Amino acid sequence: METKSKVVEKQHLVSFILITSLFFLWGIANDLTNPMVSAFKKVMPELSNFEAALVQLAFYGGYATMAIPAALFVRKYSYKKGILLGLLLYATGALLFYPAAAYEKFGFFLASLYVLTFGLAFLETVSNPFILSMGAKETATRRLNLSQTFNPPGSLLGMLLAQLFVINLLQSDDYTPAQYNALSASEQAAIRSNDLSVISWPYIGLGCLVLVMFILIAVAKMPKLKEEAHLPVGQSFRVLMKNKRYYFGVIAQAFYVGAQIMCWTFIFQYVDNLNASRPADAQLTATWYNMAAMVAFLTGRALSTYLLKYIGPGKLMMYFALGAIGLTLGTIFIIDMGGLYCLVGISVMMSLMFPTIYGIALKDMGEEAKLGSAGLVMAIVGGALLPPLQGLILDLGGEGFSDVLLFGYIPEVNFSFVLPMVSFIVVAVYSYYSHKYYLKDDYLMSKS
Repeated sequence: METKSKVVEKQHLVSFILITSLFFLWGIANDLTNPMVSAFKKVMPELSNFEAALVQLAFYGGYATMAIPAALFVRKYSYKKGILLGLLLYATGALLFYPAAAYEKFGFFLASLYVLTFGLAFLETVSNPFILSMGAKETATRRLNLSQTFNPPGSLLGMLLAQLFVINLLQSDDYTPAQYNALSASEQAAIRSNDLSVISWPYIGLGCLVLVMFILIAVAKMPKLKEEAHLPVGQSFRVLMKNKRYYFGVIAQAFYVGAQIMCWTFIFQYVDNLNASRPADAQLTATWYNMAAMVAFLTGRALSTYLLKYIGPGKLMMYFALGAIGLTLGTIFIIDMGGLYCLVGISVMMSLMFPTIYGIALKDMGEEAKLGSAGLVMAIVGGALLPPLQGLILDLGGEGFSDVLLFGYIPEVNFSFVLPMVSFIVVAVYSYYSHKYYLKDDYLMSKS
């Protein structure tokens, strides 16, 4: 029998809408940034694949740096103040792209992204447990999945901005490496200045939008949820580390986020490799396939939110993880368009993983979920660490994407997706043990 508890109670509806809008807002930043690995490689050809992938290290490294300070700030003050500080840091990092473009230093761009994600760390550390707490415990995972459903539309907008206002306008993309090298130093400098400016403007516009959101949140009245007594910080950490469901969840989340970022970042290189053997009138546009992946992700999120009414979260996530493993094998071993279709399809299987791992790991934590949330936000560092490792695989034979053929026919760009496959195996194991040992009895009781 289906639970009678509402996913969102009427008295929390306004707060739910306001906080859910933040999921849309950080989705823009996430997927505006993913194509920048490829964009910076084109604008600054002296960068290796590993160095270009440092964009993700800077972007997601900010989460690891700021997650615990954000949790401690929220414990001392309030959800609303944490959100406002997060929005301010988000806007500051985005607006720093203006001087970064003026100085034309790759390191300055990395620093700007690093500051920007200080703000995202605050927003995610606050928003996820806030959403979980807005109603009955048995509907918490469904509520977070519903809220996270508004993240993919923001990601789609970020991808569209990247394609229309960055990739389409890059002058350096109009030249082959040989043609670019044949240009004079002054011509190369002019192209670089133009392209770095092109990269910066979407972030500057996003920074202005975030400032508007800061004002709206500042003047809004959000009801305070009942605060439960919490343990001292040191004791809270010890309690969290004794909770296997929690700290295994942090590990699973790190691998999941790494897999997500790798699949959505290196789809550009995957398509570039396919284009190398295709005629000029049959070239593929990577962004459209990346957007197709996001539509698949959004569809999967809506489907999984519905299925969670009937299937336990651990069990459903295990099915999705097994599907992701199968599709990743297709991405690796199927050459040409079939592998690309598998890569796009992985997004359906990834769709429920982040909020479901979050909900399982923080189940029944009460006030300690604020600090526990920090560990799960820090786990986003998987998106910083794993993409550069995939870049190293791409650099095995040189700067190309098929300099080395594994097993005689698999390009290195295909083989590099072995890292997401390993990540999905970790998620599958966590799902299985969560369902078997931690959630099954509770879930059955909620349905009785």
